[in-house]
Amino acid sequence: MIYRPLIAARPLSHLFLKPRILPVRTQIRCLSEAEADVEDPGMNGGYINPPPEKRQFRDPYADWWDKQERRNFGEPVHEDHDILGMMSPHEYTHVTPAKGFFLFGCFVTAVLGLCGVVRIYYPDRPTTPKLYPGGLDRELGGKGAVWAPSDEEA
Repeated sequence: MIYRPLIAARPLSHLFLKPRILPVRTQIRCLSEAEADVEDPGMNGGYINPPPEKRQFRDPYADWWDKQERRNFGEPVHEDHDILGMMSPHEYTHVTPAKGFFLFGCFVTAVLGLCGVVRIYYPDRPTTPKLYPGGLDRELGGKGAVWAPSDEEA
């Protein structure tokens, strides 16, 4: 294959042109004292932010206008609605962290206990060596062959 930039039809004049240096223009804005004293601590344009309450913890059987999102018509939403809404991941409150660590510890103890019991009672060799008449000396190739136990040696 032919290298694509070699095929591209570009004039050679771009090799001889010097790059243009454009002047940098900065714009400095100054705040007057009146603009600096604006009372908007939330920096959200004066939006009345309701208290942060996860929709998961609202009463599911109440008479909501939007039953899935558990909110009424015209109710303002929190600015962190994507975190506090019903479509965000649920908070699992049915198990406390202490109980979770306890259950995990019980699981690890049970698995290690089962491994210990198997190690104690599992035999070292699953079978006894099989004995062959004459030790299969001739069948395995003679005097330098791999040893197989004979019935006389057992």
